[in-house]
Amino acid sequence: MELSFGIKQLGDRQTIVTNLKKNKSGLRPRSKKSPWRHLWRVTASLMIFQGVLIGTPTWANGEENTLSYSELLRKIEAGEVKEVSIDPVNQRAKVTLKNQGENATPKEVVIFQNNNQELKDRSIKNNVDYSIDASVDRSTAISIAIQLLFILFIIAIIAMLVRRSTNASGQAMNFGKSKARFQMEAKTGMTFSDVAGIEEAKEELEEVVTFLKQPEKFTAIGAKIPKGVLLVGPPGTGKTLLAKAVAGEAGVPFFSISGSEFVEMFVGVGASRVRDLFKKAKENAPCLVFIDEVDAVGRQRGAGYGGGNDEREQTLNQLLTEMDGFEGNNGIIIIAATNRPDVLDSALLRPGRFDRQVIVDYPDLKGRLGILDVHARNKKIDPEVSLETIARRTPGFTGADLSNLLNEAAILTARRRKEAITMLEIGDAIDRVIAGMEGTPLVDSKSKRLIAYHEIGHAIVGSLTSGHYPVEKVTLIPRGRAKGLTWFTPDEEQDLVSRTQILARITGLLGGRAAEEVIFGNGEVTTGAGNDLEKVTSLARQMVTKFGMSDLGPIALESENGSGFLGSDLNNRSEYSQEIAVHIDAQIQSIVAQCYKQARNIIEENRNIIDRLVDILIDFETIGGEEFRKILNETTKIKAIDTEKKTSSLDKVF
Repeated sequence: MELSFGIKQLGDRQTIVTNLKKNKSGLRPRSKKSPWRHLWRVTASLMIFQGVLIGTPTWANGEENTLSYSELLRKIEAGEVKEVSIDPVNQRAKVTLKNQGENATPKEVVIFQNNNQELKDRSIKNNVDYSIDASVDRSTAISIAIQLLFILFIIAIIAMLVRRSTNASGQAMNFGKSKARFQMEAKTGMTFSDVAGIEEAKEELEEVVTFLKQPEKFTAIGAKIPKGVLLVGPPGTGKTLLAKAVAGEAGVPFFSISGSEFVEMFVGVGASRVRDLFKKAKENAPCLVFIDEVDAVGRQRGAGYGGGNDEREQTLNQLLTEMDGFEGNNGIIIIAATNRPDVLDSALLRPGRFDRQVIVDYPDLKGRLGILDVHARNKKIDPEVSLETIARRTPGFTGADLSNLLNEAAILTARRRKEAITMLEIGDAIDRVIAGMEGTPLVDSKSKRLIAYHEIGHAIVGSLTSGHYPVEKVTLIPRGRAKGLTWFTPDEEQDLVSRTQILARITGLLGGRAAEEVIFGNGEVTTGAGNDLEKVTSLARQMVTKFGMSDLGPIALESENGSGFLGSDLNNRSEYSQEIAVHIDAQIQSIVAQCYKQARNIIEENRNIIDRLVDILIDFETIGGEEFRKILNETTKIKAIDTEKKTSSLDKVF
């Protein structure tokens, strides 16, 4: 379309071919614009502005106070002009007419240098006062000033370019320098009083701080402080927070760096940075060096699909040598943090390098309560809010999760224009942190009733199955991808889980599918139980292959397979025969089938209770745990009384 349009505008085909042959550059693509092109445009604009500013003598006055040269000559001949004053610098003539008042402004006339003599002669001839009043000539000074500004502008641009090139060359020279942040006395604003829920780890690091402040207390009996402390734990449990607290308490020089900052694409740069870091640390000993995410540089050597990374391995070798090599590093304490201790090189974990491994695990009930106390200091919380209740409702939460929980509650409080955080905001914040943002409530329909039966099925089966966690809440309010949710909260912390508890959990997870099938029939079951079935299959497989809780006996048939970068077997060879695999599948199916049968029996036996709870749930959309148990107990008592009456009437008949 563009080519045909061009032919219509330019002429016939022969003319276009001729023009293209004459100017072949028209067929070339546009070259990339150079940054100097913009500089040239700015320079040209300044030059034009300078010429206009200098070449324009003065700004014109209004048209009512000016005369043309011909009009001036006519008025002189007519005897209307009283006085003429010439300004040869600005090429202007100020004319005073006879009919003007004393305070009137003289008329201005633009003249040229070759008109001055003619004007003089005519003025003298007609008895007009003629004078020359030259103004100060500032054009030269203005021209020099503008040229100086232009020169300074060019010098500034050149200096900027030179500075940029100098920085680039300086970066090239400092490529092997350490990027560690150094503080002579780290003022992180964190102390051990700001850390809660990980008391054992605090004690370990408090000992390190005590040695830095009072080394004679340990050296008097021949004790040596550990050279390195490795903080190991899941994300968000407070490893970096502990390092900040150590830095705030120690009062000694503090270096902090991430493991990824050592590794570069150029071989030898990481090792150079390690050497530079420890050189600076030795100059400021005694000191602390904190390496965050040490697994980025400390992974096992010689592992991976295509061999090891030479740069990373050289960096690790240099780190091993600096921590405990021929020279040693007296007075330097290394604190490192990772959530992947399984990938670290064994030479890095040995005593003499990282002498201690401090586990920073999920906090228990007491730890969560302490963490909530710390994060609640700077928040306005209603006196009726019980932090212990919040701690009981949040098992498995890390310190970062609890901090985020109170922050979300504060945001909800501000959004609802309340003065203090209440339990309502905290409950909504817990739901949001775990399940996601609240969605639009469902419209009353068959789909909503089916979801209600699904969730009540979970709650009923879980409540009537021995060993299951109690119900916390049942809701039809969508959150995240879930259209409805049933919450279960454990009464106490459980580090060990029994076979009965695992089977109860499987049965509770199958309660939703069982309710759909019993109430609506096999043809109306939905995909809503997809996530439940994944969890059920995973739990059943772990019972058979890891925990030895099946008829196959107390044997572990599967282990945690290492990742490919650890050099594991690429074929993922099974640890058991095909015959055992058949038995594993059969055991998994047997466990799931028994639990599903139990769930169906509970649904069928409590159909009336389920219908009543579903009606309540559809009306109110949320049922709390206490209310749910109260309704369940009342209905169970009524059912027991009816059963006793029927039994007594049958006894009378017989």
